[in-house]
Amino acid sequence: MPLHFKGLTTAEAAARLRAEGPNTLPRGGRRRWWHILAEVLREPMFALLMAGGAIYFALGSSQEAFILLLFATMSVSIAVIQDWRSERVLEALRTLASPRALVIRDGEHRRIPGADVVRGDILIVGEGDRVAADALVRATADLRVDESALTGESVPVSKRPTDAAPGTAGQPGGDGAPDIFAGTLVVGGSAVAEVTATGPRSQIGAIGLSLDSIQIERPRLEREMRRLVRVWAGLGAIAGVGAVALYVATRGGWLDGLLAGIALGMTMLPEEFPHILSVFMVMGAWRISRARVLTRRASAIEYLGAASVLCTDKTGTLTRNQMQVAALAAQGAVFKLEAGKPEGLFAQVISLGALACPHATIDPMERAILAAAAPFPTAAGTLIRTYGLSPNLMAMTQVWRGENGACTVATKGAVEAVALLCRLDAAAAEMAGAQAKQMADQGMRVLGVAHANLAANMDLPENPQDLHLQFSGLIGLTDPLRDEVPAAIAECRSAGIRVVMITGDYPATAAAIARQAGLTVDSILSGADVEGMSDEALREALSRTNVCARITPLLKLRIVNALKANGAVVAMTGDGVNDAPSLKAADIGIAMGGRGTDVAREAASIVLLDDDFTSIVRTVRLGRRIYDNLRKAISFVIAAHVLIAGLALVPLAAGLPLLLFPVHIAFLEMIIDPVCSLVFEAEQEESDVMRRRPRPLNQPLFTTGMLMWAVLQGAVALGLVITVYLTALRTGADESTARALTFVTLVAANVGLTLINRSFHRRSVFALLIRDNPVLWIVFGAVAATLTAILAWAPLRGLFRFGSLGMDDLLLAVGTGIAVLVTLNIAKLWAPLARNVAR
Repeated sequence: MPLHFKGLTTAEAAARLRAEGPNTLPRGGRRRWWHILAEVLREPMFALLMAGGAIYFALGSSQEAFILLLFATMSVSIAVIQDWRSERVLEALRTLASPRALVIRDGEHRRIPGADVVRGDILIVGEGDRVAADALVRATADLRVDESALTGESVPVSKRPTDAAPGTAGQPGGDGAPDIFAGTLVVGGSAVAEVTATGPRSQIGAIGLSLDSIQIERPRLEREMRRLVRVWAGLGAIAGVGAVALYVATRGGWLDGLLAGIALGMTMLPEEFPHILSVFMVMGAWRISRARVLTRRASAIEYLGAASVLCTDKTGTLTRNQMQVAALAAQGAVFKLEAGKPEGLFAQVISLGALACPHATIDPMERAILAAAAPFPTAAGTLIRTYGLSPNLMAMTQVWRGENGACTVATKGAVEAVALLCRLDAAAAEMAGAQAKQMADQGMRVLGVAHANLAANMDLPENPQDLHLQFSGLIGLTDPLRDEVPAAIAECRSAGIRVVMITGDYPATAAAIARQAGLTVDSILSGADVEGMSDEALREALSRTNVCARITPLLKLRIVNALKANGAVVAMTGDGVNDAPSLKAADIGIAMGGRGTDVAREAASIVLLDDDFTSIVRTVRLGRRIYDNLRKAISFVIAAHVLIAGLALVPLAAGLPLLLFPVHIAFLEMIIDPVCSLVFEAEQEESDVMRRRPRPLNQPLFTTGMLMWAVLQGAVALGLVITVYLTALRTGADESTARALTFVTLVAANVGLTLINRSFHRRSVFALLIRDNPVLWIVFGAVAATLTAILAWAPLRGLFRFGSLGMDDLLLAVGTGIAVLVTLNIAKLWAPLARNVAR
């Protein structure tokens, strides 16, 4: 490197470090864990859970109390973890943005931590280095930089030196620009650069600050659950107080009245609702992980089934992020490598292209050319001269000397630059340009190739233009589409999910890849278009555009927000640093786990562990299944509570012997809890799960139709069970025998309610019974065994205040459960509420 760069002195660097801060992203005003804990403890849901746990402990039902307190602990943990998400994202950015750096200080080369780099430092970068800060190139030897982490563009860009004073920095992605940026990777050449911006003032720092300003919304299901819990808790409190007052007024006895009030209140205590949500989220994340997808944000599970727009990056998401030679052109003909091994002139073109590449390169295009030329070994000899890229001539030439002393010259570069070196006439240059454009329109990066043969005694000129090159042909390179992408996009379309490609690449490349993937490309929205649009105009344009090209990170974020403003539930895929803000702002951020950066993975809601685009479709399918089963569970719980509350209230209001006491409620909870959580969580998906359009974003989990259908189920079951109870009393059964018969009938009715809620659609009773779900029969078996033990063992029978039952009583109870199932299955055919419950 040139020696006249003396750099800052140690004292100057220390002063700037104190004045401007380290080359890291600043930590915001982060709340401490005790602040978060205090906020959670003030939440109504937590207060209800604690109160419910205290009541259960007072009643001696420690199992139910433990479940409530465990869920309360989980609520605190989830709140703390989500609050730390932003800090982890910023920490990942700090790690990426602050590598170690080689600088010149006091006239000497020094390797220092990236965090200690300051504005004005003289930075030395070479092939393989991660740039430590934004800087202006002052001297360069063929510097090429991979800026895909900031732009999404997989092709490296060349840099040129400048003597201009630091001013307004350019944008990443500029070919021939003097700016280099923190976090980007040098893939070729070397340079001396003057640092112009560090930390939050750098391009990558701006991305970090935009991440810090994005607020993650509280999951809608959690908000709905809070509202439902408050309503049910209020109704339960009113009903409990009313039951105590009614008992005392009609029968006297405060203690017995208090027991009746507690029993009724327990029947309406919404203990299952938060438990259901917790179990479904945890088990849903587990099921999704089996599809090689990691769930990082619980809200993503509820949004998966509602996703209506999937915004996908191109590089590394739709494509493999692996450049490869796709086509060769020579003398007007084109050969595509998918057809086989090139021969003749085409083999000569790829061989010459390889001779023009450094063999130790990390440039993705040069590595692709070398790989394609591997089957064609050449005896070129020894490399004796390299003419590198320059801002005025975007072509690279290498001269090889053979054993006989003769030299082979190979050149590759921009088509117009190679045409200039070959001194093509207007017609030949126009023909080469037209063929290059035709290949570029197919999504290829096109390089021209030329060659010359020099005599052994010929001196090499200083300028490659004096080598008298001959035009050999063209090399077309592509970042190929992933094989599975077209089928995945087609399935997204069948599920009513619109796919929008957002990329930093050029429009022609973006359009070609989009068409290969199966997207409709009627128009393309460019970054310049987006910058010039108002928010309203952007929203309107995005309603009819599927491809956005030359999009910067901040514009990606603006596009995501515009789509959300249009009412879409937005899923965003990506893998680079440039994707992190939009991943975090989207309803569902989907990061690529294998090729994705730490920043993208930290910002995303879910991570595809195998980078398989089809995993998105499987995840959407699972998300819809989880949401469907959650609604089934809630429907069952409401129906069961209507039934149980009715059995607690009707005898009290009618002056009949009370049926249910706290011990009975505790046993029923033992049935309801595993049924509503484990059984329904394990239910198979509906047959039309991927043929429905996404549900509306504003559609509540508990629709009016669903609530009314659930109440109807509970009312039908209540009517049949009360009929059994009244019949028992009228036929002379004593109170304990009538209670035992009614209780067994109640359990059988709950079995019927479980079976009827296994599917939204009307199915035969036999189909409902054989529908695959091993967990269902495990739970039913455990309930039957426990109930048998209670009825058969006198001490337990006494605890439950049960009398003895005969076989005819048991058959009556089972028959009533079947009647509940059959009646409600018929109601699915005739009741509009039942038919529309899944809509």
